[in-house]
Parts: sequence; C-alpha cells; structure tokens
Amino acid sequence: MASIVLAGGGTAGHIEPALAVARVWKSANPHDEITFLGTAKGLENTLIPAAGFTVSNIPKVRISRTPSLTWARIPFELVASVRACRAILKGADLLIGFGGYVSAPAYIAARTLGLPAIIHEANAKPGWANRLGAIFTPYLAVAHGVSTGMFSDALITGLPLRSDVADALKGVGGDWKSARAQAKTRLGFDSSQPLVFVMGGSQGSVAINKVIEQSVPALSKKGIVMMHSVGRGNVLPTATDLYRPVAYVDQMADAYLAADLIIARSGAVTCAEFRALGRYALFVPLPIGNGEQFHNARGLLADGRAEVINQKEFTRSYLETHIDALLKSSSAAPLEGSALDADAALKIAALGQHALESR
Repeated sequence: MASIVLAGGGTAGHIEPALAVARVWKSANPHDEITFLGTAKGLENTLIPAAGFTVSNIPKVRISRTPSLTWARIPFELVASVRACRAILKGADLLIGFGGYVSAPAYIAARTLGLPAIIHEANAKPGWANRLGAIFTPYLAVAHGVSTGMFSDALITGLPLRSDVADALKGVGGDWKSARAQAKTRLGFDSSQPLVFVMGGSQGSVAINKVIEQSVPALSKKGIVMMHSVGRGNVLPTATDLYRPVAYVDQMADAYLAADLIIARSGAVTCAEFRALGRYALFVPLPIGNGEQFHNARGLLADGRAEVINQKEFTRSYLETHIDALLKSSSAAPLEGSALDADAALKIAALGQHALESR
C-alpha cells in the first residue's frame, strides 16, 4: 500500500485535473492512501471532500501579482508552509503536483525529504510554481507541447477531464448531431434554436457579465437564446424568455454539448473541456497573469473552432455587431468534439507509477 499526496489547490483549474488523476489512481490501487494539500479558504475544501478524498491544509503563501510591501512576508510564510508540507509528506511515497500556490512549498518539502515528485503543467505557458518544482524532479508532464524551457522535453499527456465531461465524451458514441440536440432538450431549450452559453468560471467574470447584461435587449431582438452563468457570488440579472441567467451550471457537460457558441475565459481546463465537447467559442482571456490564457486557445484557433478577443475590445458594440458572424462560423464548424485529452489522467498516473518504481 502506497501513500500518495496531490498538490493543486486554489482554483478549479488546478483541482479538477488533480481529482481526475486521484480517481484513476484509486481505481487501479484501491488500497492506496490519497491525500490532497490545500489551504483553509481554498475551493479544494468543498470540491475534494465532495469527491470522497481528504484535504490536509497548510499555511498559504500570499504573493501579490505586483510589487508590494507584503512581499517582505513571503520568506516567513514560505518557511511555515514548507514545514507544514514536510509534516504531511513524511511517510508518503509520491507527490503529484499540478501548480498553484499550494504546490510550490510542497515541491520544496518533497525535495528536502528525498520524495519523488511528478509535475503536470496544464497551461501553454508554465506557471512559476511548476517552473520552480521542475528544478527538483525529472518527472514532468504537460497538457500540450511546450517549445522552450524545462518543460520542452516533458511527457505530453493532455489535460485530465473531470468525470462528467469524460463520461459525456464516451457517451456520444460518434453521433454528435443527436448528442447536441439531446443536450439542448435536457437543458430545456428548443433543439432547433441556436444557443449561446456564457461563462466566466465558477466565480463568474464581472467584465464579461457586464457586457452580456448590456447586450441582452439587442440580442433578444435578434431572437438569440442565451444561458448565462454569472457566478455564485454575483446577483442574478432578470430572466426573459430568451435569456436565462443562472448562478452556476451543474450540467456542464450538457452545456458544452448544447451550445452553438460559448463565450468564456480561456483557462486551461475550460479549453480542454471545450475541446472535448464544444463546437465553437469566443474566448476572452483573463488580462492578468503571464498571458497563458491567450496561449491556451491557440490550438483551438488553429483548428477553426474558436476566436480570441482582448477584454478591452469585448464590448456591447462588438458583441451586437459580431454575434451573427460568430454563429455563422459556428454553423460551419465541425459537429465533432475531440478525444485528445480522454486518456490524460491514465498517462499521468502511469508516470507516477514509474516514479514510484524508480525510487
């Protein structure tokens, strides 16, 4: 029996791939012990216990994106976090990291303990935590090829899909036309009408929400049907016959299948889930970070399944002017999704098994 620790808390973009790998590992090794690292206020404290796994929290290392006096606290917070990670990792057999603020101290702690670690990078541009961790381990994996840096020789695995998306992909059975029509019906929409699905992530996007709310009257006049996931923490706008705002979409696989056009951020997980089930997308990359969201969408752009627009250019005027062209592009896009990421969790688990056997 082995003890496996997974690090990837903070956002769903780190948690969902980690959960997918945990499920695969547990299925193949039912007696192994699996623990997730997290912080007290992270989303992992909701998602991971709901999936049947245990979370052990560590102190959070707070790093602002811009220079700040708070940076003076970083060394002290990092030391405390590494110590907490060491206490959890003692006796463990393997660390699997997915990036984010939980992973960096875990990578350092694993190195000091001589514990093998594998790292999976979801984004087209690796984040700072994974770049740090890559110094300490040869076991690197990426969702898609990286041209430069330490991840350029990493194993290309794809990005692990969460269970509902993976199950929906398997359930299509090659009949994408029927699958898309049936998903629309399950969501309560007319299968003959084009559907626009808008999402800004689990917390919603204030910038995207504002443009959509301003555009509802004009788009409704065109007879366009919209489902808008505004985020759990945001006030729901007024619904109409053609506009359905919701706090959160539980049937995400159906939403990907049903939508003729998706308007969303281009996080790595969103791009992978869209690639699997979606048809056509307008991506509005988050204008902070290291520019990874723009790069995440490049493959979908090359495949003719998406367009990208800067947030500053995504306005009511733009949407009202371009919505017809976007829906026309959607109607010309392939009906089929892609199984490119279908086996990603299996490949990462296999790399982890290799690291264990090489210890």
